[in-house]
Amino acid sequence: MREVLLDTDYRIDVSEVNRNIDSAEVIALYFPLLRRTLLMDLRTNDVDSAMIRVVPMANTPEERFQSLVKMRPRFRKPDTIVIIPWPKYVPSIADLGIWDHIVRRYAETGSPEVVRECERCFAELVKLEREEIHRAITGENYETMWGQPGIAEVEALVGDDDDDDFDEDDDDIEDIFEDDEP
Repeated sequence: MREVLLDTDYRIDVSEVNRNIDSAEVIALYFPLLRRTLLMDLRTNDVDSAMIRVVPMANTPEERFQSLVKMRPRFRKPDTIVIIPWPKYVPSIADLGIWDHIVRRYAETGSPEVVRECERCFAELVKLEREEIHRAITGENYETMWGQPGIAEVEALVGDDDDDDFDEDDDDIEDIFEDDEP
């Protein structure tokens, strides 16, 4: 059993994740930070190939079942859905070899189009994560826990009034330098 420490708080059992990917018909790999899910349905029939999509995160397992039935009406409701939370960065899936495992499973279905869709979904997740990190850094849709003023508030505090204070002190500074001259 291979366990990899990704962070001081999170351990991912890679072999268990891969075992679930190998055995499940439907897998929901969800990213809480992004509020998105990589929804994988490996069922096929004469009309429909396997499916992989980035979808909004569901609030409940029942909601996920219902959305899957709407997306895949020619399939019965799956007996189970494997739900895998992913609390780490998106690229770590590839770094740990899990992404190759997912793509290999889709390649086994024989559809080159669905393999291309895998790569499109991965790129979309990376882009969504990059955008979310940017929003967190800039404070867009985020609030600080400590009530620290943002850039706009600091700029308002430092406004033109402070420049006047420096002008008054400039005369004192000039007097100091005049005394030093020979």
